[in-house]
Amino acid sequence: MHWAGNNRRKHCTGIFLLLIVFAGVAIAAAPAPSDVSQLLTRAENIKTSDYANFLKLLQELESRTSELSEPQKWQLRFMEGWQATYSGQDEKAKLLLEAVAKQAPDSSLRTRATATLINVLGVGHHYEEAFEYLDRALDNLPQVTDKQARFPLLGEASQLLVEAGQYDLATGYANQIVTEFPTGRYGCIGRMLKLHAELRGGQTNISNDVFQDAINRCLEVKEKLAADTIRRDMAILAMQQNKLDDALSLLQVNYQEVKGLDYPDLTSEYNVLLAQTYWKKDNIALAQKYAMTTVDIASKSDLIEPLITAYQLLYQIERQYGNLRDALAYHEKYVAADKEHLDDIREKALAYQIVKQEVEAKKIELGTLNKQNQILQLQQALDRKAVVTSRLYIALLLTVLASIAFWLYRLKRSQLRFMRLARRDGLTGIFNRQHFVEEAEQILRYVAKSLRGACLILIDLDHFKDINDTHGHVVGDAVLKRAVAVCQCHLNSCDVFGRLGGEEFGILLPECTVIQALERAERIRLSIQQVDDSEDVPLTASFGIAATAHYGYDLRRLLVAADSALYRAKNDGRNRVVVSMDDHAPRTAPSTGNSKHADTSPYANSTE
Repeated sequence: MHWAGNNRRKHCTGIFLLLIVFAGVAIAAAPAPSDVSQLLTRAENIKTSDYANFLKLLQELESRTSELSEPQKWQLRFMEGWQATYSGQDEKAKLLLEAVAKQAPDSSLRTRATATLINVLGVGHHYEEAFEYLDRALDNLPQVTDKQARFPLLGEASQLLVEAGQYDLATGYANQIVTEFPTGRYGCIGRMLKLHAELRGGQTNISNDVFQDAINRCLEVKEKLAADTIRRDMAILAMQQNKLDDALSLLQVNYQEVKGLDYPDLTSEYNVLLAQTYWKKDNIALAQKYAMTTVDIASKSDLIEPLITAYQLLYQIERQYGNLRDALAYHEKYVAADKEHLDDIREKALAYQIVKQEVEAKKIELGTLNKQNQILQLQQALDRKAVVTSRLYIALLLTVLASIAFWLYRLKRSQLRFMRLARRDGLTGIFNRQHFVEEAEQILRYVAKSLRGACLILIDLDHFKDINDTHGHVVGDAVLKRAVAVCQCHLNSCDVFGRLGGEEFGILLPECTVIQALERAERIRLSIQQVDDSEDVPLTASFGIAATAHYGYDLRRLLVAADSALYRAKNDGRNRVVVSMDDHAPRTAPSTGNSKHADTSPYANSTE
């Protein structure tokens, strides 16, 4: 397989799309034929294995278009679009491939052009248009008998649906590839897509034997990139199951091979997984080393997901070292990258839902037109039938109209439900991080105009990792829900409450003084500590408070100050409330790094 394409393109949407779109057959070097049909075949065969000669053949074919038949001209136009895709000329590629996908007489060629076009649209973040082409192509797929043409479309469908969060559908299309190609290169890629979709969909019961079988099949056809991608997912699952040594061994053994592939996406992912594993094993130095390597690779190649994790790790490492200035810098980069990533995910999910709703609406519209035709026929029959019969037809008409109204109502309700889910945390039902930030900033702007105060409380559940490790994630989820329910008992209707990530929560209290915030936080702390749970899982929480009276109305400053106070509460023994004050307030201990505001409140007194 020839990998030069990933250096020519502006930005590839993933390892899977690279494998799918640039699929080709390596052909041994041979003199270029002179017949145009042989030139077309030769160019098709070497386009990924010998790109330089492919360009020469393409130029010769373009100079001899008068000798080409109509189907051959469409084949040449597809190769021109493929070459534009390969070299990163997305606008040119889009125009050429759209023409082939819509007008080419051969269904196999239209399918291949559509698959490549979907990739181009995904690269350009035109997600809604990509899903529209995908939906139409999948509707026509049963009529395509050429399995070689079906493969790239099924692969694009699986990958694009994973990115939109539709994991079951993605698994289904990957299974079709495995069914149609039980062995060989396409079978290897199909298994890789299937395992990835299952893992992203939350399946944790995938056995190592299944992973290893897929790896072996890929190695048999010399697909090292696919094999190492499967190993990456295997390591992720091992980390999720807390098998850190297994994950570390798998990553270390294959690290040099992955570096040798010279593919930044996979290299950065291996580095960030190593950083995470070493962090969990308390090897801070190696965790920092691999996180920095990830930042170096990912920032040059615009790889957002590994960059987010690396920034978050570096923030935690610098904060643990007490380098609060560097920690703040990494935290700001993490927040910016995470917001960009969340916006992109939301854009993909929304594009999928919009296209899905439009398809449903078109089906209903078509059904409505059919019903209207039937109604017209019934109206003509009314002139020839008795009054009693006409009443039956009118009743049928009313039933049809009621059915249409019912389906339109269901469509509207599903759209509203989707918008509501986008703002809520899936486990606890409270605001997610993005919506908490939006609501909090809006409240702060309001209280700033009216010169009123507000306080921000950050809450972190103590020893939550130990609860997960000891009792399992099901109990851990129940503990999170329990803590949220306790907090909600002490909140007013105007307070903003959200889950910021993991076991950390935030509460913005508008029109609230520091003393009032301290009292509210202490009541919540005591309630969390005193709750009696059937699982007999003891639970405490640490609190950090920052007030606009000391830090102004900028949410970022309030978050940093409250986080410093929370960090102080953790260091002082947990299960306590700490308020961050300004430079003129009394301090109980010397400050370190850049944090000058972490002062113990009157309530920072509870036992561990």
